[in-house]
Amino acid sequence: MKGGYRWLIPGMGVKRWIALTTLGILLFTLGIIIWDFQASSPAEAKLLRFITQYISNTTAAAILLAVIGIGLGGLGIRNLIRSIIEVVSPDEVDDLAEVVYRKRSLERGPRIVVIGGGTGLSTLLRGLKAYSSNITAIVTVADDGGSSGRIRQELGILPPGDVRNTLVALADTEPLMEQLFQYRFSWGEGLSGHSFGNLFIAAMTDITGDFETAIKQFGKVLAVRGMVLPSTLTTVKLKAKYTDGSEVIGESKIPQAQKKIDTISLVPRNAEPLPEALEAIESADLIVLGPGSLYTSVIPNLLVNKICQSLVASTAFKVYVCNVMTQPGETDQMSSADHVEAILNHVNGQRIFDYVLINNQRLTAAQSRKYSSDNAYPVKADANQVKKLGMTPIMAPLLDQGDLVRHDSQALAKALIKLVADSKS
Repeated sequence: MKGGYRWLIPGMGVKRWIALTTLGILLFTLGIIIWDFQASSPAEAKLLRFITQYISNTTAAAILLAVIGIGLGGLGIRNLIRSIIEVVSPDEVDDLAEVVYRKRSLERGPRIVVIGGGTGLSTLLRGLKAYSSNITAIVTVADDGGSSGRIRQELGILPPGDVRNTLVALADTEPLMEQLFQYRFSWGEGLSGHSFGNLFIAAMTDITGDFETAIKQFGKVLAVRGMVLPSTLTTVKLKAKYTDGSEVIGESKIPQAQKKIDTISLVPRNAEPLPEALEAIESADLIVLGPGSLYTSVIPNLLVNKICQSLVASTAFKVYVCNVMTQPGETDQMSSADHVEAILNHVNGQRIFDYVLINNQRLTAAQSRKYSSDNAYPVKADANQVKKLGMTPIMAPLLDQGDLVRHDSQALAKALIKLVADSKS
């Protein structure tokens, strides 16, 4: 009982619809035969005379049989598909046509590569996944704080935090599943502070023996639209050199010094990228850097070998999304042009993007008071200075309407997709 024979097993719920579809096909075929009443042999002529001997208007009968056949066949096929979908994906039965249309549309969407990390990248991806399922997220793996840092230190695997956030952002699953993988334990000796999703990735890495494979399997669990790749599988740390000449190693320690950052580097320096990341960059229609922490989320990816060379060689529409707020201890008093200049300084001035998307929407008075108390301020939109750096600034209102000052995922994605569409028109 293998293959097609399994459909005939009692209880499958499809046999009646297969029979109805078959009957519809037979009636439609009979209608066509009567309509085109021609026989090429005596046997066929005898059969046709037998069929039509009680029919006075063969044309009307042929049309009626064909219509009934189409109706029964269509009904059989529709219910056959619904019967299968009810088992495979019961939540999508009522909106089957919409689901198929949406998924096919997303499959035809632009090939998008996003590079960064942290909450900024997750925000962007939540918007972009409405336009395409051909998304590749290249994520930094230099985190050494919080749950990710503990897992990295105790288990010797790459930090899963930014990867987890990115996977959840791209997920096409129920809200409860998202809440589960974002759940952070607030109790339990050894568990407190850990994210369930981080522990899941750690367990999957141990089972599969490979961090990259663990990410892919996690993506299947969450029905991710696209692909998430670490920028490197090398265990790296971030080293910051400040303008006063002092240095510190460790991503979580960099903002704590409250000093102006001069340069960021990887330890070790010879980290190699995943081949899939380079292939995605090469074939992309749109490449987006940021938004995200400038020195600890965006720039670290660009320090991985061959990433910058691939970006320079790419013919995609390349854009940097500037942050909306400065970050204490990292980008204090930096304007949009300062952000761009910092990136260019770390890639030897190579032209890895052509456009800079900058928010020009003002904060509310309440938001300004709230964030200024934490020494965070809106990034100055100095478009003219950005032009002097050889980039094209694009100004747009991009703020979320909530209490938190961050990009609106839909507005940001819409602005990026529009830029690509306009460039092709």
